Amino acid sequence: MATIKEIAELSGVSRGTVDRVLNNRGSVSAKTAEKVLEIAKALDYRPNKAGLTLAAQKKRLRLGVILFGNSNPFFDEVMKGVRYQEERLACYNCSILVRQIAYDAAQQLSAIEELLAQDVHGIVLAPYNAPAIAEKINALYEQHIPTVTVNTDIDHTRRIAYVGSNYFLSGETAGGLMGLMTKGEIHAGIVLGSRQILCHTDRVAGFRNCIQKKYPHIHVTATIQNQDDEVESFHVTQTLLQEHPEINALYFAAGGVYGGCKAIVAQNRAHAVTVITHDRVDTTRSFVQEGVISATICQQPFLQGSQSLDILFNYLTAGELPEKELNYVAADIRIAENI
Repeated sequence: MATIKEIAELSGVSRGTVDRVLNNRGSVSAKTAEKVLEIAKALDYRPNKAGLTLAAQKKRLRLGVILFGNSNPFFDEVMKGVRYQEERLACYNCSILVRQIAYDAAQQLSAIEELLAQDVHGIVLAPYNAPAIAEKINALYEQHIPTVTVNTDIDHTRRIAYVGSNYFLSGETAGGLMGLMTKGEIHAGIVLGSRQILCHTDRVAGFRNCIQKKYPHIHVTATIQNQDDEVESFHVTQTLLQEHPEINALYFAAGGVYGGCKAIVAQNRAHAVTVITHDRVDTTRSFVQEGVISATICQQPFLQGSQSLDILFNYLTAGELPEKELNYVAADIRIAENI
């Protein structure tokens, strides 16, 4: 088995330099780091797990987690995965610091600064899709503070990995379900959380792509936002149904499903509208069982919270990047019979 000493000799650098490169501690030129990593890979270097455990305990790692909050119960399920890892990693002297915020770039930047003030070593982030957030992730990388994106991704950044759904495919699945479950002329409304959240817009893009290619009987009448807020979702969905009485299908591309379904029921449209949603929180499950929702597509929120922290911890302790940059969770379709 290759050792740090062997890598150092072949690289022409000190063992301390090799240790800094393999453990992402900085203070090494990009050219030297690249050479060391190439030799380590060629030698199939594997870090000593017992040594890593001891090193992690000495480091007293602090990992930050920033998720969206509002009234979206989906993130409560993601938090269960976070808390599971918090318990598991406590024996390594690793602590988890959590912030939950609204869909707002300024709030997200503020939350990042709060965590940096507490000397976090890395951050798991559900990113708001804005240039300022992308720039911040890249700046963190330069400061040797890695980021793993969770639940939703962001383009053109140096985050080390993403954990969550393939949202375009998830949206196509929703379009396929609506296509299979409907006949005749369908006038569909789309309800999403925010146009500034990439996973929401990717789902809508996938949905539109599917129905345009395969289901010409489905026409999108209107698209509205609810900020994943149940009260706002009730009001905007109610207004949508009042202004467009021809709507006979709804696709909820994010949260706010409970409020939206309450609006459908209030309009006495529960069995006149085909409803496709995402996730399996308690209120969604009830509406599926009652027949208000035709089908819901789930995305393993516990695994998202757990796996993203696992990737970050392994990177910080072992210098190991995950095998895949995009770590997609499985899509799970639920109807009344299997909810």
